Amino acid sequence: MTEFQSRFQQLQRRVPIDEHNCSVQFDVTKCKNCTMCLRACCNTQTIMDYYYLPSTGDMPICIHCGQCAAACPFGAITEVNDVGRVKAALQDPDKIVIFQTAPAVRVGLGEAFGMDPGTFVEGKMVASLRALGANYVFDTDFGADLTIMEEASELMHRVQSTTSPKPQLTSCCPGWVEFVEIYFPQLIPNLSTTKSPISILSPVIKTWFAETHKIDAKQIVNVCVTPCTAKKSEIMRPQLSSSGAYWKTDGMQDTDICITTRELAAWIKEENIDFDALEDSTFDKVFGESSGGGKIFGNSGGVMESALRSAYYFHTGEKAPAEFIPFEPVRGLNGVKEADVTIGEHTLKIAAISGLGNARKFLDTHFADNTLTRYSFIEVMACPGGCIGGGGQPLVKMPQVKKVQQARIDSLYQSDSNTNVKASWENPEIKELYDDFLGNPLSERSEEFLHTTYEDQSELLGPMKHVTPQTNPMSKQYKPPATTEKK
Repeated sequence: MTEFQSRFQQLQRRVPIDEHNCSVQFDVTKCKNCTMCLRACCNTQTIMDYYYLPSTGDMPICIHCGQCAAACPFGAITEVNDVGRVKAALQDPDKIVIFQTAPAVRVGLGEAFGMDPGTFVEGKMVASLRALGANYVFDTDFGADLTIMEEASELMHRVQSTTSPKPQLTSCCPGWVEFVEIYFPQLIPNLSTTKSPISILSPVIKTWFAETHKIDAKQIVNVCVTPCTAKKSEIMRPQLSSSGAYWKTDGMQDTDICITTRELAAWIKEENIDFDALEDSTFDKVFGESSGGGKIFGNSGGVMESALRSAYYFHTGEKAPAEFIPFEPVRGLNGVKEADVTIGEHTLKIAAISGLGNARKFLDTHFADNTLTRYSFIEVMACPGGCIGGGGQPLVKMPQVKKVQQARIDSLYQSDSNTNVKASWENPEIKELYDDFLGNPLSERSEEFLHTTYEDQSELLGPMKHVTPQTNPMSKQYKPPATTEKK
């Protein structure tokens, strides 16, 4: 047999990236073989050491989180740049270009212009998008509120059901969803069917908003600005085309283009826009208001805390008590945070996890002990610290990472503190949308536009589906099996 020869070089020092990867790209001329990307992929995210290239047909497994790009100090690994596609849409007089901005962008973007880490630049961010030519600018925080309306309702349904799989796993993070589909497909029934905030807002834009504003949905170019490179992969999922089904238009995706915080910053500089001098602007009404719960989605534990604020109301009819806001047990940079919380007659065991290495260890431990079903609700974000540490955020030198992440986290929590409306169900724009279009959470129409499906992708691993660093011959930690001498 011919010995396997990978098309990728220096696999003991760098991550293999396929040239068709939709999220990240590799420039070999800039690589110094420093191993930083390898450490991020193998240790922090536990991806590379857990598949075997001869088994995958020499195709790298990638969950598109971009932590390799965030770790690379030489610019050898970067996000795939999609700004050119946005510019082309802006230059087309027949297109209506709509931007929506994720929570963590507004606490990271300022760093690209010399501001202190965590500086809250929402107003300048919106102003810069208007200066670049946006027809509308909407807030993904509103999408986060919409996600919570569905996810919290789904959670309480599962808690009270004797047949629904438990625990419920969050589905807001596309890197985590891909991780489950590839490595833990047995948990697919546990994933919340609720779409992520970006992917939940986009079909509403292309249906209800388009109809009420008499816009041809085929003219709309939906652009999301995110801290996340995995969103570039998520928006291409065939399941995320409910607006196309609504308008009976083949090929219409709900979200058309994704650019990262870094891409937006570079574009602003390229256009010679004086970011510091911009006067604050506000989001367009309709999708411009959000609760404090929607604002904290960018933090690890933020989805959990927001969901509990609304789940409590949905089940008891009363506002969440003071100890829910802030809910300190799920806040902070610890990789795994656990708590017990009481909602009515139910006591829920919960966990908030960030970093896929932490998630893998948590799952492996509880599978081994057969204790996973003790939990009711588990939030997982692929990137350490949550979206504030996303693969598309401004780069940070390694010694400063924790400090910068904490500053971004604190800024989002401060925006929550400054907001009178704390829970998603209290958002008046959310109420209007349900009254006018969706009906109720988990209604037939909500299922049509706000929920999705997943699929087992473990076949990507090939015949060797259960590889560990100790059993993977391509891993630096590989330990050859012990040999037995013949007697």
